[in-house]
This record gives sequence, C-alpha cells and structure tokens, in this order.
Amino acid sequence: MLIDTHCHLYLKEFEADIDKVIARAKENNIERFYLPAIDSETADAMFQLEEKFPQHCFAMIGLHPCSVKENYKDELAFIEGLLNKRRFVGIGEAGLDFYWDKTYVKEQYLALEQQIEWALHYNLPIILHTRNATQETIDVVSKYVSKGLTGIFHCFGGSIEEAKQITDVGFYLGIGGVVTYKNAGLDVVLKEIDLDNIVLETDAPYLSPVPFRGKRNESAYIKEIAHHIAALKNCSIAEIEAITTKNANKVFDYTLNNF
Repeated sequence: MLIDTHCHLYLKEFEADIDKVIARAKENNIERFYLPAIDSETADAMFQLEEKFPQHCFAMIGLHPCSVKENYKDELAFIEGLLNKRRFVGIGEAGLDFYWDKTYVKEQYLALEQQIEWALHYNLPIILHTRNATQETIDVVSKYVSKGLTGIFHCFGGSIEEAKQITDVGFYLGIGGVVTYKNAGLDVVLKEIDLDNIVLETDAPYLSPVPFRGKRNESAYIKEIAHHIAALKNCSIAEIEAITTKNANKVFDYTLNNF
C-alpha cells in the first residue's frame, strides 16, 4: 500500500471527477489520503470529502501561511472552535512562506507558534509548508522538539544540510513530484537521506511528477514518485512502499485510533 500524506483533493479542480480520481488511486494501491487544510473558505469542501470517503480521506486543520492576512486572528479562532468540537489527524498545513509576499511575516510567525501549541496540546503531528523560509521554520520548530513536537516538512526542496537538520530532530521529509524534475537538485539530497526519514505525497492538484508535469496532479501519480525514488536509491518499489507506508503510519496512525 502507498499513502498520499498530503493532497488537496477537495479543491475545485476535482469537483467534476473526484470519484474517478479516488478510484484511479485505489487501482494503484493508494488507500489513504491525508487532507491538509488551507483556511476557513475551503474547510467545508474538505469536510464533505472526508464524509464521502470516511475510510480513505482524513482531514487536518490549520492555516496555510499564504492565507495569513489581517484577519489571521479570526482564522485561528475558527480553527480553535473546530478543535474543541472534533478530532483531526494533524495540524496543518502551517508554516512560513516568504516567496510571494512579506507583508505579514510577523503574523505568519505568530500563527505558526499558535498552531505548534495546538499540535502539542492535542498530541497531533504538524504538517509544515515552507517556501524561501526553510531555515527560519526549522529554527522555530527546533524550540519545541523537546516537548514532543513531530510531523512533516511537506514538499521538501531544500539543501542536504537543511534535510539533516530536519531529520535530526525527528521530523520527516515529504517528497513529491519535484523529485522527478531534472534540475530540482532533490536527487542529490535524497542520496544522502535514509528512506526511514521520508514520506510520499502529491500535493495534488499541484506539482505533478514527470511525465504529467504541467497537468493537474492527482494521488494516483504517487506511483511515479515511488518508482523514481526506487531507481534513485537502487531498491525495489516494494521496499519504497513498505518503508514510506511505515513512516506515514508512525506520523498519523496513532491519531486514527482516536476517531
């Protein structure tokens, strides 16, 4: 079995054919889909998908750093209200993104710290988004590792040094379609990283792997990512499946027992 640890299958890109998308994934032995939240505007769609496929789709709750604006306190209050009502499998996606806009850098830090506190309080993994801010995110997270914080640096694309900092504190690297891109440099990093430190993801509908680059991504394509890593690590696809599924279960399965 393969697990897609990070996919936005509830977005409008999948409205017309979500049943077929799930079916194609299951045909490729992908049985579990973890749904990171973005903000309050997309939450209902995420919950509806989870309700439609309760044995396969599992919702997180969080505030994406690109959704941190002047109303971020209202967004955090929305999250807190939901945390008081129901169980989630993780907090996220949270993090820091200094690529598009630095208007709300201070607020991004405050939102990240709050979500880390929730992850610790509810004993949940935190799923981290970072763009042009990997080291800054590592620095924040490292302060909480001794308190038991764990999770995934989603869509990792950083340096070997950053990868080792992340794995040294017990976090996993989320590896997606970028690993198949010729000039991404992630192949070099993964050669230095043990399989025990990675999980697989698509980030669907974004970042489709080769040979689907430029098209809508979907969970079935995680097979392409797995095959690419197997070739890179000179091991079997079965080994990739076994190890990355074990790793995903370490991150998420204990939370499923509370559902």
